[in-house]
Amino acid sequence: MANACYEVLDPRFGATFNGNAHLDKLFTGCRWAEGPAYFAAGRYLVWSDIPNNRQLRYDETDGQVSVFRQPAGNSNGNTVDRQGRLVSCEHGGRRVSRTEHDGRVITLADKWQGKRFNSPNDAVVKSDGSIWFTDPAYGIESDYEGDKSPMEIDRCNVYRIDPETGGVDAVITDMIRPNGIAFSLDETKLYVADTGRTHGAQHPKHIREFEVTGKGVGKSREFADCTAGLFDGFRLDSDGRIWTSAGDGVHCYDPDGTLLGKVLVPEVVANVAWGGGTKRNILYICGTTSLYSVWLTVNGPKLV
Repeated sequence: MANACYEVLDPRFGATFNGNAHLDKLFTGCRWAEGPAYFAAGRYLVWSDIPNNRQLRYDETDGQVSVFRQPAGNSNGNTVDRQGRLVSCEHGGRRVSRTEHDGRVITLADKWQGKRFNSPNDAVVKSDGSIWFTDPAYGIESDYEGDKSPMEIDRCNVYRIDPETGGVDAVITDMIRPNGIAFSLDETKLYVADTGRTHGAQHPKHIREFEVTGKGVGKSREFADCTAGLFDGFRLDSDGRIWTSAGDGVHCYDPDGTLLGKVLVPEVVANVAWGGGTKRNILYICGTTSLYSVWLTVNGPKLV
């Protein structure tokens, strides 16, 4: 393909983009850009700049960027719940927090079995209101993305916060460094990236697919192994394709696990989110120091 923005590995990828569309750099100046979350009603995007301990806001209507919150608990992953509230995973606070409609920031969970989390990383909200999040230890391994501290929990788990009781359950306990997380469109599958490779060549750099069984998960399999760097955060489009961060850009996977192609980005990518008002055909990309976007011919899933 002639367009330098895209690499086509499977003919099916050609249907996802217009060859004239290009990668736009919207902002630069971050130290580690992460966790984009899109608010359709206001047409703006909030994302984290973890080492600078701030959240930034991109206004889709005029292209302006401002500080949304600082300090921000060294927040990493962000998402939007079904009531339009910001849910954040904080390395510094070692908690999952929520920004209420009146601006208050409250703690949803900061402990499991009486022990503090490592450093909540990424979260997804299920249609029943439960919040599922990953808890690797990156935020406490040094002072760069949080506060260097010992682990109180002896492993890195994936947790579920019950929407009725607020109780926290560990739903996955056999991953090295669980990271990005998302449900399939019908919520019968849960996808979780494991970036354990950061802690040894013997550890994984893949996305696992779990069968969802009520309030937990069942059998799992490797969905995809990363071919460039590591997977981090990812999102699904309205046809179930996975658009995931990687070392050379954004990789697009078919639901059958085939790597279809790439959106090439000149920085290591950490996470993505769909935006573009009601159409949701803009993919926002957090790449190390910068926020990028690309207009696609596919759409993010509608919020219901």
